[in-house]
Amino acid sequence: MATYRVNRAGVTKAKALIDAHRYVLRSRWAEAQPTAQDENAFLESHTWDEYGEWHLAVNVRAKPNTKARYAFGFGDFRRIHRMGLIACHYRAAEWHHKEIELAAHRLLQYIDKKR
Repeated sequence: MATYRVNRAGVTKAKALIDAHRYVLRSRWAEAQPTAQDENAFLESHTWDEYGEWHLAVNVRAKPNTKARYAFGFGDFRRIHRMGLIACHYRAAEWHHKEIELAAHRLLQYIDKKR
């Protein structure tokens, strides 16, 4: 089973996007979230660290520089999606990843306060 920890770089990126008003308040996350093809296209012109910034969690058991290393994505590589944060919160709560759940919750509070 994967072992996740909060990705501080992801939290920092999320806050920066919110501060810059680069967010979507209402979206259908199933349609907005990046596909594997979108992720591959992003990685063609960005680093693994930049890719990782779009995720709230790091799988500490996965090898570095792999997609398996990052989990709980929250944006579309341009903007943060409030529904992406809600999906992160729900999934983390469902699978008992308390630290990830709390990070998503705090970001939801942050975006709601800033809007």
